Amino acid sequence: MDRDLLRKKLEGCYITVPTMFRDPGLEVDTAAIQRHVAFLTKRGINADNGVLLAGGAAGDFSTMSFDERALVAQTVVEAAGGRVPVAMGAQTTSTRELRQLAKTAQRLGCDFIQVSCPFYFTHTEDDFYEYVAAAAEAADIGIIVYNTFWTSAGISIGMAERLCAIPNVVGLKWATPRTDAMEFEDTVSHFARRLTIIDNNLLFTMSHMMGARAFEVHLCNYWPEWGIKLLDRLSARDYPEVQRMMVDEAMPFYKLWVEIEKTYTSGDGYLDKLCMELVGLDSSRCRPPTRDVREKFRERARRMMIESGVPGVIKGKE
Repeated sequence: MDRDLLRKKLEGCYITVPTMFRDPGLEVDTAAIQRHVAFLTKRGINADNGVLLAGGAAGDFSTMSFDERALVAQTVVEAAGGRVPVAMGAQTTSTRELRQLAKTAQRLGCDFIQVSCPFYFTHTEDDFYEYVAAAAEAADIGIIVYNTFWTSAGISIGMAERLCAIPNVVGLKWATPRTDAMEFEDTVSHFARRLTIIDNNLLFTMSHMMGARAFEVHLCNYWPEWGIKLLDRLSARDYPEVQRMMVDEAMPFYKLWVEIEKTYTSGDGYLDKLCMELVGLDSSRCRPPTRDVREKFRERARRMMIESGVPGVIKGKE
């Protein structure tokens, strides 16, 4: 495994591909997933500017069986056809299953797996180290360590240092609570020369200045050109324009997401899917316990998209 090559391959827009389901039974809709990957590649997402995450949180991994997760990853890999690198979501509470996920991802042709600290129990750092090491031993595949501090134990900078020594670990998908200790800045600046940092904190201007070269971009699912422009402006160090884009075009999406999360339902990917529907793409609800947001928030989302300048928004009820 060429660690430097995989680090470079991980740079760009990190795009969680939503898993589409068919009503009424909510079976996985592989044809719709294939069409969405085709939309992304047709609109400019490629190996130079993107990575596709199959079966991440916004891809409903927590509601799918092992076989369904493998099916979704296989579908994304085949649809991408080598034009865009693919990561497979590998979050699980079981080291045994993690090993199986790593082996499956390698067999399917994924470039990476995304791993975070197991949830439910408060695991120790030694538990997590052995967990990641087991995945590295099971498969010759790049590992992205994801700091999901809101569902499990947060990863300290010392723990990240230990994980960095595992050859398969090539990326940190990073977010931290905002405190005066500046944990986010500390981690990005400390590891950016050794690992690809995926900014999952929406601090794109600051993180790019410190060396982050990958960015979690939900907007790409319905507006791929936005993510491509983001990378272009970051590369040009046009930070005022990047910050304008974040405030004027990205922030409305995230504000609506937070409102839905606080007042209606929890989960991930439901707003991506609704916005995809509103530009004429395949879509679906998420599986329960996340409730269907489409009827209640369709017009709010439509107005948000139009006001943000999203192209191709379909007309609503006159």
